[in-house]
Amino acid sequence: MKLLKIHHIAVICSDYDRSKDFYVRILGLRPISEVYREERDSYKLDLEVNGHYQIELFSFPDPRPRPSYPEAAGLRHLAFEVEDMESAVFYLEGHQIKVEPIRIDDLTNKKFTFFADPDGLPIELYER
Repeated sequence: MKLLKIHHIAVICSDYDRSKDFYVRILGLRPISEVYREERDSYKLDLEVNGHYQIELFSFPDPRPRPSYPEAAGLRHLAFEVEDMESAVFYLEGHQIKVEPIRIDDLTNKKFTFFADPDGLPIELYER
């Protein structure tokens, strides 16, 4: 088997409108399609990341909370590459998003930091 690329990443949110606003308006991801699935009382929003990757944002009635600890088993975080770390942090903080202090990766000497989506999913920014 040969994997070609990541096809998509699925994120389940607790408040669809709040998360849609976060991923589209704040993070600037472009909606590709939005579908309401009446039988599941659920939205599915496909988002484009710079023309290359896709995030599927799902809503479900009363989703169970999921513990998110830095070293918990399962998906640890979602990471995006940025050109300028300081500008990205300034932008997020301008939208009242709490961002951790910028750190340097000991292995690559690149800048990185973390913040969270509206449901607490850790998101990393990593400088090119």
